[in-house]
Amino acid sequence: MTAPYLYGGPLGRAGFKQQPEDFVVEEILGFEPSGDGEHCLVWVEKRDLDSNTAGARLADAIGLRRRLVSHCGLKDRHAVTRQWFSLHLPGQPSPEPEALESEGLRVLGITRNKRKLRRGIHWGNRFTIRLREPGFSMAAAAERWSAMAARGVPNRFGEQRFGNEGRNVEKAVAMFRGEFQTRDRLLRGLLLSAARSEVFNAVVAERMARGIWDDPQPGEIYGFPDNGTILLLSNQRGDEMERFRKGGVELTAPLWGSGELASGERVRELEEVVAERFRDICAGLEAVGLRQERRVIRLRPVDPGIPVLKGGDLEFRFALPRGTYATTLMRELADLVEGK
Repeated sequence: MTAPYLYGGPLGRAGFKQQPEDFVVEEILGFEPSGDGEHCLVWVEKRDLDSNTAGARLADAIGLRRRLVSHCGLKDRHAVTRQWFSLHLPGQPSPEPEALESEGLRVLGITRNKRKLRRGIHWGNRFTIRLREPGFSMAAAAERWSAMAARGVPNRFGEQRFGNEGRNVEKAVAMFRGEFQTRDRLLRGLLLSAARSEVFNAVVAERMARGIWDDPQPGEIYGFPDNGTILLLSNQRGDEMERFRKGGVELTAPLWGSGELASGERVRELEEVVAERFRDICAGLEAVGLRQERRVIRLRPVDPGIPVLKGGDLEFRFALPRGTYATTLMRELADLVEGK
């Protein structure tokens, strides 16, 4: 599915992720480690290294079972990323930083915590992104960036959600039909997530086509942009539209599963129309036991810095809540040309 643009399309081409240093990600936990406890928290910087491989290296370096290493979420491989890992070491001292380091992995700090890190418990990530040799002016970039910071962009799932050549949805449908089987729990989860994401993106695209992407309609389910909490119709107090206008809550769309849609009236009608187009996917998601959930449909950069010109390149700094994609934001600005 070709995703629509909110601002009329990219300003022009720009080099993206041509070097790992062009895409810097720093995890924001959103809480302070306790400083004591049976879990050793390791703050690392990774270069051109994925999170799962880094976690395995940390475990192997001290002879720890890999299942005793955890982290909050996956970070981009072709990048410079800083994130926390927890090592379960009850009654054992924390290792020295040098014992944990390897090629592409540097330890920046070590502390302790009473609880291990779990997927999705962090607040989000801070990004520094460099666009090389942009085919548009600094003034045009600043104007577009200002508009994006104020109005946001559609919070669609990015291309990385859908696998090589976007085939994860195709594989998911084959799995639902019994034409494809896998015992790999990770792969199965990726396929289910891709299928859900396809329907979500389609609902957002339909709202954009109808001109109501950020225009509240009867039957809306609102959600908080930074923590995933939603306000069901039965829990709404009547001032949600005013809170939406002030940016306190956002509109949502379904992450499909079994059970009734939470939305009502016009919003439910729109979502049911889209679901009918994806009947096989929706039926498959219901059959595997996933429940109806919701996700906000607007993404705004948090603390967006002013674009900086560096040697003809543009640099952008901002933060995003967990589960959102920097590429979703940047695609509204530039046609991103990856690699050298």
